[in-house]
Amino acid sequence: MAGPALPTVLVVDDEPHSVAAMRMALEDDFSVLEAGSAEEAWRLMEEHWVQVVISDQRMPGKTGIELLTEIRDRWPETVRIIVTGYTETGDMIDAINEAGIYQFITKPWHPDQLLMSVRNAARLFELARDHERISLEMRYLGNTATAKLEERRRQAQAGLGFDKVLRGANSPLNATIAHARQVASFDVPVLITGEPGTGKTDLARAMHYGSLRADRPFLELNCTGLSDEALAAELFGVKRGAMAGQVQARAGLLQKADRGTIFLNGVDGLSDVMQMALLRIVREGAFQPVGGHETLTTRVRLIAGSHADLRPKVEAGRFRGDLFYELAVTELAMPPLRARGEDVELLAERFLHDAASAHGKPVRGLSRAALEFLMAYDWPGNLPELRNEMLRMLILAQDMTLGPELISRAILQAGSQRDGERISGQDLCQLEGTLKDRVELMEMRILGETLTRLKWNKSRAAAELGLSRVGLRAKLDRYGIEPHAAVAEED
Repeated sequence: MAGPALPTVLVVDDEPHSVAAMRMALEDDFSVLEAGSAEEAWRLMEEHWVQVVISDQRMPGKTGIELLTEIRDRWPETVRIIVTGYTETGDMIDAINEAGIYQFITKPWHPDQLLMSVRNAARLFELARDHERISLEMRYLGNTATAKLEERRRQAQAGLGFDKVLRGANSPLNATIAHARQVASFDVPVLITGEPGTGKTDLARAMHYGSLRADRPFLELNCTGLSDEALAAELFGVKRGAMAGQVQARAGLLQKADRGTIFLNGVDGLSDVMQMALLRIVREGAFQPVGGHETLTTRVRLIAGSHADLRPKVEAGRFRGDLFYELAVTELAMPPLRARGEDVELLAERFLHDAASAHGKPVRGLSRAALEFLMAYDWPGNLPELRNEMLRMLILAQDMTLGPELISRAILQAGSQRDGERISGQDLCQLEGTLKDRVELMEMRILGETLTRLKWNKSRAAAELGLSRVGLRAKLDRYGIEPHAAVAEED
């Protein structure tokens, strides 16, 4: 029995070797159509049901942007990707945005990058079709069917809701989630505080999909590092000719997300001018586009994110008190990863399998010894640091089960053992004790990290450290260093 038909992707490029390279990267997952010109591409679009189009920008006749813009007008549901040179100007990027192109890929591209982009585009096509179908059914069916369709919509959005925030049964994050569920459906501002990388964006997105605005857009913007001019342009939009190089007018997030939700992260770094503008938005829903004189209004719900507690800033006069109290109608605190001990195991396994799926490298999981080292670490970089560590381990892995020898040295040293107890990754300059005590502690950590990385091969460890086997054995006995319990069980 034949399996389901593969999604169809159309590749457009006037250079045959480029078309062949893209076909080789995609043909296992997609039915690939090939065109050497815009005219040939248009003919194939009329003859086939195409989910994704990839077009080179520089072609004789019509450019890639011109072709994809015409395809959007005729087949708006088809997801469009453009391939450009890495030296494209800002005007080109603006043109890509104006044309509503899903993504641009710069040359030279990597086959894995191309495949992942097209997979995501095909998934977006299916989600858009599902959303359109559900919307049409709700429009024309009676009240009895509406309840069933709402349930289907709720299930479709569950992957973006609170269930996406992975945590254990006793996680300190559970109290925050419970509070967020309570206030999600109330149309009031929310302030989420927490260190960078603790998952504030995921929580804000979950609150959006748990609210009555779930059918409207959810947009996010990180204010950190943005100038007032750039931030104003992103939020309020720009009138034609108001900024250097700005040929066309551009709508801001407040217009794009009208009746939806905006998550504005990093508000603790806003200037006095932007704080005043944000206060006006919260109170009146009013703003002015850059270069414009008319006042526009928005019905957007604002969720703000702060990397630090704003109360000390308010007391010191570095953050407006009236804005803080407007934003903090509800205040939610995201705990750092170091406070979520039992969550690390769940998150590490999830990140590892996500990375394995994205890069097409199968794995079974993490060994118990590796998990215990990961759970003993403080994770100052929070979720991004853990996600990147899983990706790094996956790249280096030779076996289906990933062991502690793949873990970064800093994490191994932080998880070294002494008398059966964990020792934190505290800065040695802040340790107490004599110079001899501090040197011994560093020596013990290096021994533990080296042996773990080399899978307790004492000959290799001794050679790397410039010791004899007898000398290494003496140091292990002196410091009481023994194989990790989980390593001993695996051996």
